[in-house]
Amino acid sequence: MDFIQDWGLTAMVFAPLAGVAIMMLFPKDADDTHKVLALLTSLVTAAIGIAVLADFDYDDTGSLQFLRDNEWINVINSRFILGIDGLSVPLIALTLLITPLVIAYSWNHFPEPHNPKAFLSLILVLHTGMLGTFVAQDLILFFVFFEVVLLPMYFMIGVWGGPERQYASIKFFLYTLFGSALMLLSFLALFFLTGGETFSMVELAERVQGMDIARTTQLIVFGGMFMGFAIKVPMFPFHTWLPDAHTQAPTQGSVILAAVLLKLGTYGFIRVALPILPEAAQSWAPWIGGLAVIGIIYGALGCLAQTDMKRLIAFSSVAHMGYTMLGISTLTDFGLNAAVFGMVAHGLITGMLFFIAGSVKERYHTLEIKRLGGLLVSAPRLGWILGFCTMASLGLPGLAGFWGEFPAILAAYQPAEGLPVELFRGYMVVAAIGTVLAAGYLLWLYQRTAFGTVKDEFVDDPNIHDVNGPEWIAWTPLLALILILGVYPNLLFKVSDGSIVNVASQIAAATGN
Repeated sequence: MDFIQDWGLTAMVFAPLAGVAIMMLFPKDADDTHKVLALLTSLVTAAIGIAVLADFDYDDTGSLQFLRDNEWINVINSRFILGIDGLSVPLIALTLLITPLVIAYSWNHFPEPHNPKAFLSLILVLHTGMLGTFVAQDLILFFVFFEVVLLPMYFMIGVWGGPERQYASIKFFLYTLFGSALMLLSFLALFFLTGGETFSMVELAERVQGMDIARTTQLIVFGGMFMGFAIKVPMFPFHTWLPDAHTQAPTQGSVILAAVLLKLGTYGFIRVALPILPEAAQSWAPWIGGLAVIGIIYGALGCLAQTDMKRLIAFSSVAHMGYTMLGISTLTDFGLNAAVFGMVAHGLITGMLFFIAGSVKERYHTLEIKRLGGLLVSAPRLGWILGFCTMASLGLPGLAGFWGEFPAILAAYQPAEGLPVELFRGYMVVAAIGTVLAAGYLLWLYQRTAFGTVKDEFVDDPNIHDVNGPEWIAWTPLLALILILGVYPNLLFKVSDGSIVNVASQIAAATGN
């Protein structure tokens, strides 16, 4: 297994780009060839990833494993450092799962203009960017991968999106680029404040602890990181790009955006911002928690005001990511573990909801809620799957969504020492109210779309059919995982716990608690 130890991560990250290079050799109109190549590439990437995860030492999840440290950009002392720990593993596994399923779903669900070669190539480039972000241990390398995902998603929305695709794609691009620019400034500030010798995340965290950097400086540097990651999450009030991007994106773009891309922001907080600047994190935490609970309530109320199924699911993401950020703001190992579980649960459940919305749009040619109805009559399996996913999304015990929300709310009862306990308990109450609102908008959506009779305009429509083969292939693993993680959450908690305890203890040690 020496190859896996030495080259496994590098091969996994760059295998999708090798697939894109092979696809470039074939003509544009060889549709079936491109479909097969893209699926094979994603499966080979998944196979390499599975080999890495199988060789991972789960008894030592707090340490970086498969570490690779090579020269890269010597002029700025940036190195090519890759490594994974218990925080990276669940998100890598999620990415390795989602991409092949999206490509399988695409088999007979290509949006117009019909160009599988370009569309699938962009998905594979996205794959490299997402995997690279989760394994990078150098800030400049992290930033490069973090930005690589921007361009493919911009084109997926701008070329294959809905009627307002150009507005949505430009808004997405400018918002995230603005946040990334501030984040890069923070990275450079850290570099110069610590002597200008390294961009290594581990070394920077150690250097900051050993130096006496002014508190105001730390707060400003953390603020730049906060903007970069908060826009990506997205947190209230930086969320406005998300409903437009989701509504206009093709189904595949929406699934990838919800399942993985939003997690780059929350992952960045836990991987970069909290361990490197723990004192600033403690000062920012009440504000992060406050914005998180505002996002929970605002997202839920926004859902109740929507008339479009896809836009409602998009606003639900704002609310659900609020729970993840609330867990992060507690700065405890319990809250951070809840946040990691929330990321994975949200990826599985909301990814499934966007898959279903895409299939409903394909059948009915509309996502207007008042025009839909009788899904349990016209496509019963699709209706039952939608019901299962709405129950998971509202946090029904026994399904994965419950473990993404309940522990985050519970963690707010006892935040890390040094944080205002009464304030966080207030956040806990507000977040709990958010779960009631979530049940309201999700049950309202399900009642309007699945119950009742089929509208007259769709009674004899030959396009309306039940779940087909590619949909079963793409959806079955997600549905199974939603149930498995709901029944046995420790499957995920025991993987992330080691590295999360390390982060929490770093913060506690640095803040003197």
